Amino acid sequence: MNSFVKKQKRWFNEGHTRSYTFRKEQLVKLKKMITTFEQPLINALRFDLGKSEYEAYTTEIAYLKREINDHLKHIKKWMSPSKVKTPLTHKGSKNYIMKEPYGIALVIAPWNYPVQLAFAPVIGAIAAGNTVILKPSEHTPTVSWVIRKMVEQYFPNHFFAVVEGEKEVTQGLLDQPVDYIFFTGSVPVGKIIMEKASKRLIPVTLELGGKSPAIVHKDAALDLAARRIVWGKFMNAGQTCIAPDYVYVHSDVKANFLKKVQKYIQQFYGLDPLANPDYVKIVNRVHFNRMIGYLDQSHLVFGGGYDEEKRRIEPTIMDHVSWNDTIMQEEIFGPLLPVLTFDSLDEVIEQVSRRPKPLALYYFGENEEDQLRVTHSISFGGGCINDTLYHILNPHLPFGGVGESGMGSYHGKASFDTFTHQKSITKQTTKFDQNFRYPGSQPAIKVIKRLLG
Repeated sequence: MNSFVKKQKRWFNEGHTRSYTFRKEQLVKLKKMITTFEQPLINALRFDLGKSEYEAYTTEIAYLKREINDHLKHIKKWMSPSKVKTPLTHKGSKNYIMKEPYGIALVIAPWNYPVQLAFAPVIGAIAAGNTVILKPSEHTPTVSWVIRKMVEQYFPNHFFAVVEGEKEVTQGLLDQPVDYIFFTGSVPVGKIIMEKASKRLIPVTLELGGKSPAIVHKDAALDLAARRIVWGKFMNAGQTCIAPDYVYVHSDVKANFLKKVQKYIQQFYGLDPLANPDYVKIVNRVHFNRMIGYLDQSHLVFGGGYDEEKRRIEPTIMDHVSWNDTIMQEEIFGPLLPVLTFDSLDEVIEQVSRRPKPLALYYFGENEEDQLRVTHSISFGGGCINDTLYHILNPHLPFGGVGESGMGSYHGKASFDTFTHQKSITKQTTKFDQNFRYPGSQPAIKVIKRLLG
């Protein structure tokens, strides 16, 4: 492990990654690699998570291709020095910001979208001129194996290396002298990553999670709200960091809303989701058992069935839930949808705001004043009005958390910026000199007061 880290450090210091031509070539190669291994990746996603070809392609592969295209289109402009204004105190000088890569970027990927969330940060790291060490998740071993094989075939490990293994391997990587750490995963592990990084003062981006609410007000377009919430919640069997974790529904429309949710669950996944070959399974036994522990019969409204052998749990609605219930104590990360009821929007704002800041928030309602109240009053990473998940598909919107849901952001230019140090430069003239800056200059104080006062 230490040997290729040293190799990457030496190779980076020789300046190989700095040019636009090199970075462009690597991004083109990355896209070719993903296209070439498209079917093995889809097969691996099916084996590890039970993803259909449609879901594997749309949520994992297609996103990466578009992200690479966006970087290829803009990278030359992004990496160019940015000129800034010159104040009177700096007359005669030129001032600009250089875009400098950090060095070795360590990317630690999760299991829920093991292809997309492995390579999306890598795209930004390569575009910014870094070398990369990628640690795929051990919980999706088939995908991890395919990722290692494809990267080894296309890239030398002194530029881009993949390291497989259990958590001990991750801990070993965190002890290496890398220059940037990008982690996607749970809050508890994120805290460990940050603690480790702090010992070497390594900058980090943490993409975590939390209990992301969907709020359905009485003036919502109810049928559309139900359809989009079902889509956002049960995609990947709820194993999505920005999935609606729970729904707050106004009491006037709750009964109708629940009927529509049931309708769309059946429309999307059939009358027997457990027998649907395209319905995603829970990643492992530990997460499956944790989810089953939430199935309180007194709260079940719809669903609740499960297949232990296949590790599948039906899309499930749970009503009459309060903040005291077990299911509301941590992020669910599965196909269970708790429903809470409200009469006043103030009540929702107060309850959500007093808890850790969520990664996402989704508000459904037509009144623009209410939309502004919610988005201005509650702190969250990002979200949608009258939709779910769609904000992450816009490359012009930075994606990231706040507080316990994470720090830093990426996607599009934000990815390039994340892996780039902005180096400020003043290039001073030698044709003349300003005397007022030096001790002993008689008019110095008058000039300084005029310029700076």
